[in-house]
Amino acid sequence: MNSGDSLFQALGRWIAHQLPFLPEGWGPMLGAILGGLFVLLAVVMPIVTYMIWWLRKLLGWMQSRLGPQHVGWKGLLQTPADALKLLSKEDVIPLLADNLVFTLAPGIVFLAAFLAWVTIPLAPGLVVKDLNIGVVYIAAVTSVTVIGIVLAGWSSNNKYALVSAFRSAGQMVSYEVPLVLALLGPVMLAQSLSLGKIIEAQAQLPFFLGWFWLYQPIVFLCFAAAAMAENNVTPFDIVEAESEIVAGFHVEYSGMKFALFFLAEFANTLLVGIMTAILFFGGWHSPVDSLLRPETWPGPQLGGVSLLHLLWGGAWLMGKTILFISVVFWIRATLPRVRIDQLMDLGWKVLIPITLANLLVVGAAIAFGWPQWVLAALNWGILIGLLLLGKTKPVPQAQRIPKAAVAAPAEATTQR
Repeated sequence: MNSGDSLFQALGRWIAHQLPFLPEGWGPMLGAILGGLFVLLAVVMPIVTYMIWWLRKLLGWMQSRLGPQHVGWKGLLQTPADALKLLSKEDVIPLLADNLVFTLAPGIVFLAAFLAWVTIPLAPGLVVKDLNIGVVYIAAVTSVTVIGIVLAGWSSNNKYALVSAFRSAGQMVSYEVPLVLALLGPVMLAQSLSLGKIIEAQAQLPFFLGWFWLYQPIVFLCFAAAAMAENNVTPFDIVEAESEIVAGFHVEYSGMKFALFFLAEFANTLLVGIMTAILFFGGWHSPVDSLLRPETWPGPQLGGVSLLHLLWGGAWLMGKTILFISVVFWIRATLPRVRIDQLMDLGWKVLIPITLANLLVVGAAIAFGWPQWVLAALNWGILIGLLLLGKTKPVPQAQRIPKAAVAAPAEATTQR
């Protein structure tokens, strides 16, 4: 195995070595293909499938309902049954729609959601390709989603779908700016654009003292809000405002094409959860890694990493991801949809100035060699100050009408 190879690259090189008729240099390509298939079939699709089940169960519990419970034990087969139903439904295309673009649009949206996973490290050594510009790659690939959405709305030949598509374009483009600016905070602290190196930079201090959310809590909150808004997650689901634009840009879609849009939405939610764990919460590192030292554990080696270490790290990363996804679903069940003017004000007037100011502060801290605790104290001081300011701000009270004024008209009506 070559130095720096991931598990999939090592497997691709081994297969190429066993098949001498393959041209030289095909090992990394085979590794990328195998890694992509593994990520799609063994990670993204199963987790996304049961994310839908978990959303239904969690919303049911929060809203005093049962959620799915009839198909399979505790309703575990409900989502696969829904997928089979959508596969069997008739594929209806509007008469005046652009057939080719109408068909390609769901694939573009889903492909953009899937390609971002190429550089996501799932465990130590378990990554398709740890790009040295991984953060830039993810920001670029996920922005392709808006192209598929606009094409879907335009090709449907439906004014409601078109309005929703352009609302989506405005929302997603607006929130890509603060999202990328928030991504640069951990990048500057780690001095790298590689997701693997960002994870390792958070393991330099024992326990969880090196995790970046401790040093940039404000940027972490900005990242979470911008990521939810770009993915059209409630309360930022302006794109799919059923009461205003008849279910949004996919109103004319049916069958599996309709399902691809929602698979992409949940895949992006999963991406937000795992990116949050990687950028701010130490990735696959646990608070006790400094004591247990899993990198020294014995056992079978896979790609130069102990199998026990790989499973340990993967379990911690997935656990953090599921926790953050559950918080997103909790927010989805709690908050109502915001107005579109409130949505744009939050992005342009709040998140962008805050993330720009953070870049200046972090840049100054790095340039002048400030210790990280100074950056943490500054962030937490500002955050606590803002919370206290919001708590002390007087809440306007509704003006109460005196009881006598309410009773007088009723008495006058009775006398008449």
